[in-house]
Amino acid sequence: MRLLTLLASWILPLAASAAVIVPQPPALDASAYVLMDADSGHVLVEKNPDQRLAPASLTKMMSSYVAVHELELGNVSEDTPIPISVRAWRKGGSKMFVREGTQVPLIDLLRGIIIQSGNDATVAVAEYFSGSEEAFAGWMNQYAARFGMTNTNFVNATGWPADNHYSTARDMAILSRHIIKDHPTYYPLYAEKYYEWNNIRQPNRNKLLWRDPTVDGLKTGHTDEAGYCLAATAVRDNTRLIAVVMGTRSEEARARETQKLLAYGFRYFETRKLYDAGAELKVQHVWKGKDEQLALGLQDELYLSLPRGLRGEIEVNIRTDEYLIAPLSKGQEVGTVTLVAEGEVLAERPLIALAAVEEAGFFGRFWDGIRLFFARLFA
Repeated sequence: MRLLTLLASWILPLAASAAVIVPQPPALDASAYVLMDADSGHVLVEKNPDQRLAPASLTKMMSSYVAVHELELGNVSEDTPIPISVRAWRKGGSKMFVREGTQVPLIDLLRGIIIQSGNDATVAVAEYFSGSEEAFAGWMNQYAARFGMTNTNFVNATGWPADNHYSTARDMAILSRHIIKDHPTYYPLYAEKYYEWNNIRQPNRNKLLWRDPTVDGLKTGHTDEAGYCLAATAVRDNTRLIAVVMGTRSEEARARETQKLLAYGFRYFETRKLYDAGAELKVQHVWKGKDEQLALGLQDELYLSLPRGLRGEIEVNIRTDEYLIAPLSKGQEVGTVTLVAEGEVLAERPLIALAAVEEAGFFGRFWDGIRLFFARLFA
């Protein structure tokens, strides 16, 4: 591997280097919490982020994710009628107040899950998609594994207290990020303040929707075991943060402590977009290919979470194979991109081929092979 280093001061038009001192975050009265940058995925603040705790109705974020994903895949529609079973109708706790023996459009049940935290709506959706709530929980766990939620296990779809049903503040932040990023069309459901069904109008339990106009989601949860939990997200000045607070003492406390965490994050950090997906970072020679040059770049957009007021250059280190040899497929990993500021690694991403390069014909491969042999010999 040959190391190619580019000083990318052009990316961030900053002044001379000056360290930024960020104060310690506030200590929250909660069992565990995480503050995450929604774009970069970087965790800015954490306490017991991987402690397994009862997630209560935060569980329903995965239930709604699965249902919305099926919507966006086209497997169901908003108007798909969902039958309400006796079991769904009888489910205790928070309710949407659907009636046994009726059929309710999927989009209405989604509002019942997200806004009203209806256990009855959640069970009905789970039974429709998987035949039983237990089978649906298994499907939820498959998504959790795909997302890297390594300390999560769902036993049911509602968050009803059960043995071996657990998650963590970090995993709930990861799930929140997927809800925001993967399903932008349906994400606004999480910002709706009220929903009425069966002539019963209920408010969203997320008090921050009323207190902070920059907050637009996500979900509350409460059981005696879990305490009061909240996953919330807000956008200010092109920066979106996700705060997950678990195990507070009251409905008021979860809102207050979450607000502290968001206020700290927005005061001292910001998100900066450095590269678009598919942006060309380097062009390199290709041996034995029909094309002699290949553009290299990143698969996805690259965001950084930086302290506000950070000054100085960001160094971009591009590490590639010295000799790229065809055939190469589009999206194939051919190196790494590492971003460093003030000696700290800010991000590292795979460098990929932005186009495919087919292998040259026999004579092209033959002469290029000779050239490659001597290039390596005298390198």
